[in-house]
Amino acid sequence: MPRAALDVECRGRAGAATPSPARITRWARAALGARGAGCELAVQIVGPARMRELNHRYRGKDRPTNVLSFPAAATPGVKPQPLGDVVICPAVLRQEARVQGKPMDAHWAHLVVHGVLHLAGFDHENDADAKRMERREIAVLRALGFPNPYVQRVSHV
Repeated sequence: MPRAALDVECRGRAGAATPSPARITRWARAALGARGAGCELAVQIVGPARMRELNHRYRGKDRPTNVLSFPAAATPGVKPQPLGDVVICPAVLRQEARVQGKPMDAHWAHLVVHGVLHLAGFDHENDADAKRMERREIAVLRALGFPNPYVQRVSHV
C-alpha cells in the first residue's frame, strides 16, 4: 500500500525540543493509515505570534493555540492529492505538557495525530464525533507506544 507523501516544514523558532521531521512524518502517517495513500500534507511549526494571528483570523480567538488544521480543497486529477496543513506552536505545546504532566514526546505525537485526523475528516463538534475522534487518537497513539492522552495527569511544577 502506498504511504502518504508528507512535507514537514519548520517555520518560526521551533527550538531544539522539536521532534525530527522523520518522527513527525511517522506520527502523521500512523494517523492517516490507508487514508494517506496518494495524499500529501504539510506540518508547519510556528511561533506564538504567528499562531495567535492564525487563531484570530480563522477562529476568532485572540490567543495562540496548540494546533490548527487547514484542510485543502479537493483538486480532481492532482497527484498526490493535497489534504492540507497542520500548524503546531511548540511554545503552547510545551506549556500544556508541563501543566498537564505529560511527556513532551507524547504531547507532540498527540497534537500531530489530532491535527492530521482533522484533515482526514474527523472532528469534535458534537459528543458523538468527539468520542469517535478520541477513540481513533488513543488507538493510533497506543500503536505508536504512547499513553492515552485523555487520562488526566497532574504536574507538581
